[in-house]
Amino acid sequence: MRNLKQLGGKQIKVGLFGEDDSELVMIGAVHEYGTEIKVTPRMRAWFAANGYPLKKETTVIKIPERSWLRTGFDENVDKIAEKIEKLLPDVIEGNINPKLFMDAIGMEFAGLIQKKMRDLKNPPNSQMTIERKGSDNPLIDTGRLVGSIRHNVE
Repeated sequence: MRNLKQLGGKQIKVGLFGEDDSELVMIGAVHEYGTEIKVTPRMRAWFAANGYPLKKETTVIKIPERSWLRTGFDENVDKIAEKIEKLLPDVIEGNINPKLFMDAIGMEFAGLIQKKMRDLKNPPNSQMTIERKGSDNPLIDTGRLVGSIRHNVE
């Protein structure tokens, strides 16, 4: 009972956390939900100066939705539930520390979300983006975003 009480009311959260890096949270949200950015004269000049002139009728740049968190959760929640079901008897019997159990589940889920980010290919990057960053993986550039995925037990 003591071990179960230690689990009571606890939550495992996986993702990006604002207290870590608010810029990465914003980038993660842009990719998760997509966004439209209004083209300003300064942006238009930047694109032209970098060899990618925009058409006059282009007034918005659309970054498409590339859900990595919601789909990563949906695709892996059953695996995590099976892992919890398998390990919970050992937690109840005192063979696994409840805090270590929660951390292990959180770390595994974070790893599965990172894998989703690495494997995601659609929608693809624009040709300009591929040329600028040197790869076609939509969610991986420097590795900073995927490397910031972690868990919290609250």
